Amino acid sequence: MKQARVVFDKMPERDFVSWNTMIVGYARNGVFHEALKLYGELRRLCIGYNGFSFASLLIVCVKSKDFELSRQVHGQVLVVGFFTNVVVSSSIVDAYAKCGKMKEARRLFDEMSVRDIPAWTTLVSGYAACGNMESAAEVFYQMPQKNSYSWTSLIVGYAKNGMGHEALGVFRKMIQHRVRPDKYTFHSCFLACAIIASLKHGKQLHSYLVQNNIRPNTVVLSAIIDMYSKCGSLETAKKVFELNGNKQDVVLWNSMISALAYCGYGTDAVMMLNDMLRSGMKPDRATFVSILNACSHSGLVQEGLQFFMSMTSEHGVVPDQEHYACLVNLLHRAGCFNKSATELQVMDPKPGEHVDNCLLGLWGKLESTKLEREVHRFPFRLQLQSSAAYLLLSSVYVALVKRGTVEKMRQIMHERYLRHDQAVT
Repeated sequence: MKQARVVFDKMPERDFVSWNTMIVGYARNGVFHEALKLYGELRRLCIGYNGFSFASLLIVCVKSKDFELSRQVHGQVLVVGFFTNVVVSSSIVDAYAKCGKMKEARRLFDEMSVRDIPAWTTLVSGYAACGNMESAAEVFYQMPQKNSYSWTSLIVGYAKNGMGHEALGVFRKMIQHRVRPDKYTFHSCFLACAIIASLKHGKQLHSYLVQNNIRPNTVVLSAIIDMYSKCGSLETAKKVFELNGNKQDVVLWNSMISALAYCGYGTDAVMMLNDMLRSGMKPDRATFVSILNACSHSGLVQEGLQFFMSMTSEHGVVPDQEHYACLVNLLHRAGCFNKSATELQVMDPKPGEHVDNCLLGLWGKLESTKLEREVHRFPFRLQLQSSAAYLLLSSVYVALVKRGTVEKMRQIMHERYLRHDQAVT
């Protein structure tokens, strides 16, 4: 984008097409502030704009999941009369859906005079992302026309919501309708097999790939390895990795390390990571999540600590909340609780809800006067804004038979205007 910006700035004349191109570029590369800044400059120049100007801006809305921004863009679209543009209206529906505002998305969809396949599919995906598979399926079967992406969206929804049998059922219908599945379809189907731990269905799906001469890419191979390991066939997972894997792809190495960790072979996972490093592959954040979990579940404390300490110093990977949560579990399982608390206190950045709740869960298993004081100070020291952490904290006090303190904690929650998340409740 830097080179594109240099060329753009040197252009003697720039029309709205040039501006749209730059806005799209920034939006697709995640540089949202520059995309919004350029859009603002374009509007102030009064050189004109078209539907693609709004479509470019809506990419920012979709990727950032910014509901207020989406509403503002929707308002501008209505004012200038571009709502009849199916690309623009579909993008607004997508933006609302990505923000989890399905009522707004559905109302807008119903107002559209023209609805193409992407618009229908967007609604299916939106409902699926919110866990409302009943509505997702209802919309899907109402579609006048469907393509591979439409079928895959429903399959993905079922798989990600833990409904493996339903996902595979839709896949069978997809094949019966002679719709060609893509890599995302197969990835979700293997995920579905792993969810229901059905080695039979997993093998059938793998055979389908071989019989139809479909060469799986990295994403699908990763899902195959995961499926076999979670269905109790680790040796087959190893064979898939050895025979088909591109040893220059970190995703496949990560999948194999995760498979070993899942099956309880922590030492083998460490050896696999060492082999990966010797081959010249560079580990990423997912690699360290997998290996820290492997070390945690196999009691390999020293190895886990060494990998954690090497993340930034040797591999340039900055630990995030998930890594610290793995570290807490690793130390706690080894009985190093005080070290867990010390590590969290010096964390940079501060731990988030994932780590907070993990640490509180560990504290709930301990009993001491000092612990009670630490637990009481914990939400104030980290300035937690999550009601989940406070609810878990109350559970800790219940375990310590401190009913008076429980009521005090609930009062603190009320004073901080925290709401109970429905899912947590």
